[in-house]
Amino acid sequence: MAILSDDKSNWAEQMLEIRYGMEEGINVIVYADPKYTADQMREIRYGLETGLDVTVYAESKYTADQMFEIRSGLEKGIDVTVYADPKYNNYQMWAMRLGLEKGIDVTVYADPKYTADQMFEIRLGLEKRIDATVYADPKYNADQMREIRYGLETGLDVAVYTDPKYNSDEMRKKRWSLQGAYDDKSFENGEKEETLAEESLGHRRGKKR
Repeated sequence: MAILSDDKSNWAEQMLEIRYGMEEGINVIVYADPKYTADQMREIRYGLETGLDVTVYAESKYTADQMFEIRSGLEKGIDVTVYADPKYNNYQMWAMRLGLEKGIDVTVYADPKYTADQMFEIRLGLEKRIDATVYADPKYNADQMREIRYGLETGLDVAVYTDPKYNSDEMRKKRWSLQGAYDDKSFENGEKEETLAEESLGHRRGKKR
């Protein structure tokens, strides 16, 4: 049985991953298979080197980035079975992994109908102990969810602007009107302050690898 890909561009990298594994004394047979790309092999190798049960993600149905998210969860000791499913892309997995690491009930948003950005907004609401079910609905895009979340965090009657017919800018204006602080200048300054506040807490979209 061939253990390397016929793709010459991937072949050399696959060989390196197998060699690195042999040098570390791990069982390279687990991933020395042409069905895995070099990047997938690397994720499996990293798991083996740290003593993880790689059988959870050592399947070619997962991309290397998905494997990374599952491996990261295993390293943190969380229940990765919640998101170890190829129906979730790596960004969605990331959003669920962060929630699990913070002890949040991610079942509220563990559904592929939500984008990673929508999951992000729902997770933040759960972290801040507000009723995120008010906006945990795919009919709202992530920006609309954020505006509703901001309103809930400040105790506003968000029912005034939760109709999805309002885009996020319209929701923001209604939210600021409810706070009694709306004018063009305060609207602009407030938006900047809220963005900076979240960034300072490390709540950034995307995945670090």
